[in-house]
Amino acid sequence: MKRYLLIISIILTTACKTFAQAGNIIEPEPITSVLQKANMGKVVFEADTIPLEKLEQTDLLTSYEAKPANNLYMRLLLANSLTNYQHSLAPSLSIEQLNGGNFQFVFYVDGRQVYQENLHKGANLPIAKNTKTTIFVPLISSRGEDSWGRFLWGRFMAHGGEDALTTGAHLLKIEVRPYVAIPDLKVGELIAQGEIRVTVPAIDFRDAELQNIKPGSGWQVSKEDFDKKKIMEMNALIAGNRFKQITSVVVISNGKLLIEEYFNGSARDSLHNPRSVGKTFASALMGIAVHDGYIKSVDQTLKEFYDLKKFSNYSPQKENVTLKSLLTMSSVFGADDNQSDSPGNEENMYPTDDWVKFALSLKTDSNKMAGKQWNYFTAGVVVLGDILNKSVPGGLDKYSAEKLFKPLVISNYRWQYTPQNVPNTAGGLQMRSLDYAKFGQLYKNGGVWNGKQVISQNWVKESFTKHLTLPKDVVGEGFYGYLFWNKTYTVNNKAYETYYCSGNGGNKIFIFTNQPLVVIITAEAYNTPYAHPQVDKMMKEYILPAVLK
Repeated sequence: MKRYLLIISIILTTACKTFAQAGNIIEPEPITSVLQKANMGKVVFEADTIPLEKLEQTDLLTSYEAKPANNLYMRLLLANSLTNYQHSLAPSLSIEQLNGGNFQFVFYVDGRQVYQENLHKGANLPIAKNTKTTIFVPLISSRGEDSWGRFLWGRFMAHGGEDALTTGAHLLKIEVRPYVAIPDLKVGELIAQGEIRVTVPAIDFRDAELQNIKPGSGWQVSKEDFDKKKIMEMNALIAGNRFKQITSVVVISNGKLLIEEYFNGSARDSLHNPRSVGKTFASALMGIAVHDGYIKSVDQTLKEFYDLKKFSNYSPQKENVTLKSLLTMSSVFGADDNQSDSPGNEENMYPTDDWVKFALSLKTDSNKMAGKQWNYFTAGVVVLGDILNKSVPGGLDKYSAEKLFKPLVISNYRWQYTPQNVPNTAGGLQMRSLDYAKFGQLYKNGGVWNGKQVISQNWVKESFTKHLTLPKDVVGEGFYGYLFWNKTYTVNNKAYETYYCSGNGGNKIFIFTNQPLVVIITAEAYNTPYAHPQVDKMMKEYILPAVLK
């Protein structure tokens, strides 16, 4: 009898294997891990990067405390590869077509669905989709890995997770399904799920105390009143890592220093790297050079500065690219930093040995109308810097020191440089927060500092003009000036318009048009989906309500 049952078992096992292989479109990696076999179809959580072959059941987390030093990694333990799961959904599609889909993630907090996302097709390499039965990514990590897992977690937090994971204990559950994108979106059955107890510690309000403004700031200190409780609430959220990687908040009201707060190891003399905030300094220097006559006007074209036939992909369209179209990011170059596959994406520029050559060798886009279509184009701002460098006496480094930083009494700053040793106008101009505030207040003053016209009033006016409407699907509501952004905050049903400089990580210089306010926020939340949304929340819910009259 036992022998008979053994034979039946072997037959059934062989049949199942044969059926599974017949149902696959590609051979997945073999499943050899004892732990994976014991946890098939689960999403498990870990505190560190441990190879699967060394992973023990005791390494899997059942709880996580949301403190800045604690990391949280997610591992999918699947019975088959993603591509094979997708194949069962759409048997007629090729492997390449199946790779156009990915995983669907659904996040639940305390039994309530909070967020759902069909992961972008590029989030996993084809080899991982086709053969891998384990997928391991960080969700929360202090190591700063460039991983889709961190971005997924950031989007979850920005779209309800932050509000759901309040102080106290919660049950977080994640479900995973496959999806295919063509001919229509189709989502498969559950292939993995897991849950973990998440504890969010209470905020220590001793970390929320306002920081006294010390002498020697270079600013007159304001005696205006403001809602100190609101700022303390914001400080507590920064200290509790609810607002992440914020390094400073400075508020200037009526030309005087009202609020000066530093966080996460930053201090008054810290030099911050605000990334693309530095682009707007290129705009300011262009305005000064126009006023001084070294640049005739913003209507000058590239052919007046370069022999464009020496660069690849020559087109007569390039001849007529104006400085204004580069200042407003509306040139005809085939470039878009918001598209990862764009040939002109800035990430393709940085590894090259000549950034100007990279920019001027790009193809033009015949579908673009000059001055009409906005596309974020960092390489174009590098070209502006190069034009300035060759046009002003002594080069851009010396000219900026004499014409902008010296009048503003800014001496502690640090340019980054291109491979040709030209100040990098693409971004990365490091300064103190109080000195970024001087730059903002300069524009608030109509270009005047200490009674001297540093930037012409007309240039400020042109810079603060809504030259282009920003695409809603990329950056939301707003407009674009001369390397200045524009938006309107609504607080207590009232509108407050601001022009602002903006950089990766959540760095901002806000200049309000209908209020006597300049606000500086510096942050290091680089390449995170929450960087800019959390700044908007800080502004709308804390800073503006605290200081508006």
